[in-house]
Amino acid sequence: MKALIFQSVVRRLTSATLLAAPLLTLQVALVQVQADLGYASFSAAQAQDAEKKPQQETRRTPALRNKVYEQLSEAQVFLEAKQYDEALEVLRDMEEQSGKKALNSYELANLYNLFAFVYYSREDYNGALRAYSKVVAQPDIPLAMEINTRYTIAQLYFVQEDWRKGISALLEWFKVADAPSAQAYILLGQGYYQLKDYDNSLKNTLTAVNMYKDKGKVPKEQWYSLLRFLYFENNDLPNTIDVLEEMLVHYPKKQYWVQLSHMYSEVKQESKQLAAMEAVYVQNLLDKDREQVTMAYLYLNADVPYKAARVLDKGIKDKTVEDSSKTLEILGNAWRQAQEVEKSIPVMEQAASKSEKGELYVRLGNVYLDNDEFKKAITAIEKGLNRGGVKRPDSARLVLGMAAFNNKQYSKARKAFETAAKDKRSKKYADQWLKYMANELERQRSLAEDV
Repeated sequence: MKALIFQSVVRRLTSATLLAAPLLTLQVALVQVQADLGYASFSAAQAQDAEKKPQQETRRTPALRNKVYEQLSEAQVFLEAKQYDEALEVLRDMEEQSGKKALNSYELANLYNLFAFVYYSREDYNGALRAYSKVVAQPDIPLAMEINTRYTIAQLYFVQEDWRKGISALLEWFKVADAPSAQAYILLGQGYYQLKDYDNSLKNTLTAVNMYKDKGKVPKEQWYSLLRFLYFENNDLPNTIDVLEEMLVHYPKKQYWVQLSHMYSEVKQESKQLAAMEAVYVQNLLDKDREQVTMAYLYLNADVPYKAARVLDKGIKDKTVEDSSKTLEILGNAWRQAQEVEKSIPVMEQAASKSEKGELYVRLGNVYLDNDEFKKAITAIEKGLNRGGVKRPDSARLVLGMAAFNNKQYSKARKAFETAAKDKRSKKYADQWLKYMANELERQRSLAEDV
């Protein structure tokens, strides 16, 4: 029973550390999008396209004429100088060209690519998305250009937290991408996570993590965190534990030790649960009241009351644990279980004085009785009964009667036993004490007469 009570308390104190959803920083940061947009000159991008390995699909791409190249270069100079209005003016003039000056599909793709970057630079993400959509709408553009642009479109939807469109765009990108990266899979996994589609999120997140591990690389902490949450949501506790154990190898943080301890509790591995929390405690990382109280409960559950008492005693002295009535009660009981009665009593006195109910005074009375301090036992129990809120007044009066009897206050003892006998739960023991007391008093009278 004691173990069950302690486990219940520990679970209540620690469950919030694992049940909360991970606070994810979106994989696609604005800075990363900017890098992916290809801010380098489009001429360098052309050279890069030419150097790429042959794709599965062969396209005949129209040439970029020198005059168009010069106009695009002019717009880019304005862009690099952050003269966005001037850049847009050049680009709009080019867009309106017709006849022999009309732009071919590849030239239009480069034009809209620059349009998109200007809009993006001004944080007009809708404008950037419209421009990028025009890029991929052009026929016969280089496949590499289409692939990069579709990925950027997906990223921008994620930046705007339009998860459904972001997922849809990313799935379109997967259709043309030759070798999707782990980052792409984790981005898709995060999108599904935001929509609470945890099954698809798990599948893609796991793919990303395994891709990194297969290459001998350490998956990012955020990826592990998402994977751990998804396994837990799926009630897959063994895999949740495996992920946490892996995380601690690469990211040995307090929060993961605490989470792992909780998970060991869930699968009834109490010794590992204690070991995980103890690993954090010995590093002086348990700096919160709740955490140190949990540590004490775990020691009590493992029948190590002395260590439990040391944890709470140190925490109270360091002012990292509140000296509330409840905490002091735990500390007093821990000292008592550790056979440190002299340390237990003053703590129990303090706990009782802070409590609004009389229950702790009754418990204190029991401690005094066990220590043969009968007067103090009487005072404590009477104070508890007068204060009220005692769970078993009948039991308290039995203890009061025993203390009074041992202190030779027989009238008080008789009254306490008689009152206790009115409750059927204590009647048998109260009657036995009344009979014993009567016999003892009679024996004492006989001895006095013989003298």
